[in-house]
Amino acid sequence: MRFAITTRGDSISNTLMQKMRTYLLDFNLEYNEDQPDIVISVGGDGTLLYAFHRYRSRLGKTAFIGVHTGHLGFYADWKPEEIEKLVMAIAKDDYSVVEYPILEVVISHNDGSREARYLALNECTVKSIEGTMVMDIEIKGEKFETFRGDGLCMSTPSGSTAYNRSLGGAIIHPSIRAIQLAEMASINNRVFRTIGSPLLLPEHHPCVLRPVTDVDFQITIDHLTLLHKDVRSIQYRVANEKVRFARIKPFPFWNRVRDSFIGYSDR
Repeated sequence: MRFAITTRGDSISNTLMQKMRTYLLDFNLEYNEDQPDIVISVGGDGTLLYAFHRYRSRLGKTAFIGVHTGHLGFYADWKPEEIEKLVMAIAKDDYSVVEYPILEVVISHNDGSREARYLALNECTVKSIEGTMVMDIEIKGEKFETFRGDGLCMSTPSGSTAYNRSLGGAIIHPSIRAIQLAEMASINNRVFRTIGSPLLLPEHHPCVLRPVTDVDFQITIDHLTLLHKDVRSIQYRVANEKVRFARIKPFPFWNRVRDSFIGYSDR
């Protein structure tokens, strides 16, 4: 089995990475950063997002697993004191693989240049460079509304606990094949109206944003911030690709939600 390890770069994470790498090499596993079968992320959820984008061309062949060296995350769910157990399971190939949906983003431009395609594990946000963003929203080929406000966020079920939640979006189990559109400070008065509620779209309902006024936008894909000019449309859909996680121990999603946001347990 081939493995690779990514790290947040701090001394604690780097030390843990070196220890795990030594253990796995002792078990005759191959360290291969180009074509790993499993990628171990050491740091936090942001480190795993970095790993996801680094290996986005291998999503069908590579599984991810996260070790946290800070706060317990939704992706980084292993503790440093558990690495011996983790190493043994990886060395013995004693794990299952779960697959979760991700977001496809396709950006077209008015000059007819090549479309830009991205994959997001958490979300994609769109904001105007200056002033209010005005955007027509189409769902399944039909206009739904004209949005006016600060911006829009399209998230995956895995990313529903991130920025989406701060915008009032719903928390969705990561196994559900859907995407969620949430508004950022929409303008609602007697002249302009939006739905004013997050929209949960199934995988067969693509969503397209079409600029009404400005055509230059600041677009984020997870932790990446991009500037796209002269935009004609932004299309969202559930991607054909999936993210794969190596699962060794139970992953109680709703327990994680409770512990992260409510902060107590009856157990």
